[in-house]
Amino acid sequence: MKATPILLLASILLFSAIPLRAGTAVALPAAPSSPVLSRIPAVVTDSESLEADLLQAAPTMRPQALRAALAAWEDLRARGEVTRPILTVIDYGLSSMTRRMWVFDLASRRLLFHELVAHGKNSGEDLATHFSNEDGSLMTSLGAFVTGTTYDGKNGYSLRLRGMEPGRNDRAEERTIVVHGAPYVGDEVAQKLGRLGRSWGCPALRPAIARTLIDEVKDQTLLYAYHPSLDAPDTPAGPTPAIAGGASSPADGLSRATR
Repeated sequence: MKATPILLLASILLFSAIPLRAGTAVALPAAPSSPVLSRIPAVVTDSESLEADLLQAAPTMRPQALRAALAAWEDLRARGEVTRPILTVIDYGLSSMTRRMWVFDLASRRLLFHELVAHGKNSGEDLATHFSNEDGSLMTSLGAFVTGTTYDGKNGYSLRLRGMEPGRNDRAEERTIVVHGAPYVGDEVAQKLGRLGRSWGCPALRPAIARTLIDEVKDQTLLYAYHPSLDAPDTPAGPTPAIAGGASSPADGLSRATR
């Protein structure tokens, strides 16, 4: 009569000891405040062909830029920091006169936007060669940013960015580094100046596309700013810091820009 509870306990222990099949993915739950993992299709992270499909959709993109961005996206997705399968990649190693921003829908593996984007005034002329996390530097910051909310500021409709890498871009909100439209971004400007106009560190876009693109990428998607120096620890950009967790308070103030 007393053996029943013992048998029940033994059954439970036996079931819990059954090993998972090799290669079985175990999804960890998101934090209670960010129940987001179930909203991102499994095909985004489970398919080994994702990188190849995206490069086919964006043939002018350097594979190393996409690879770095996907690694950051997977890390932030797993922690619930990004909540939608939208990935923005900027390759600041390319000329400002080329379309060096790509926005992908990872779920459908489609390229949504391929755009011009400006870099900071003190980062360089046509080519960006210097980067900073310091306020007042007027330079671009590299690495992983999570998009936030929108607001109407000095430069019109703008998108807040939260830098996720300590020492590299985590002062983005303090510096008011945001995505916004700017009249100094466009093919006509590039032809006239031999480069785009430059911001105070913000990734500035063509005014005609800015609102549409911002609305696509806002609210906890990843924007990854790449440069080849990230792959070379001995260069001024230094080794890639660990991606930070947790949220910061939203940026206040107006976005700043210059020609």
